[in-house]
Amino acid sequence: MNTSAKQRKHIVFSAPSGSGKTTIVREMMKRGLPLEFSVSATSRAPRGEEKDGIDYHFLSLEEFDKKIEQNEFIEWEEVYSGVKYGTPKSELDRIFSEGKLPIFDLDVIGGLNLKKLLREEALAVFVQVSNINVLKDRLINRATDSEESIQKRLDKAEYEMSFAKQFDVTIINDNLEDAYEETFQTLTNFING
Repeated sequence: MNTSAKQRKHIVFSAPSGSGKTTIVREMMKRGLPLEFSVSATSRAPRGEEKDGIDYHFLSLEEFDKKIEQNEFIEWEEVYSGVKYGTPKSELDRIFSEGKLPIFDLDVIGGLNLKKLLREEALAVFVQVSNINVLKDRLINRATDSEESIQKRLDKAEYEMSFAKQFDVTIINDNLEDAYEETFQTLTNFING
């Protein structure tokens, strides 16, 4: 495959919280696809074992707003009141310089915004489970959020699932191994297409 054509391809993953998108993205990278995780920036505090620069670029709200003013994001969104997420332009430069394709793990609105910007250069993948109770169990078992935070995420998940049809592909993650296989085939076809 021609390197310049390869470099114009981007893969965008979005899902309601707890759907397993990050787990699937990490598995695709382990399987040898020429992908590099684009690390998003956020103004929220780290959860659990999350590390700055690996899971997210953790910024204060003031730092985040300064980067918005300096046009340092491809896209950004205020996902919850006072909590912003964005895609730093510097991440694309880093990934393409390594000869890889960027893979984005974004919230639903951020994913749609990026797809609109990149159009046919991006494959937008939506990951979901078959019903909201599966999500609830996953969020509770993750043990990183308060009960109030879990309820907020579940309310948001129902809203986000209404956007699934706007994505290029929907992966149902009720069985992780099946979701891995379907995702691997979908990404391989897009990368080689």
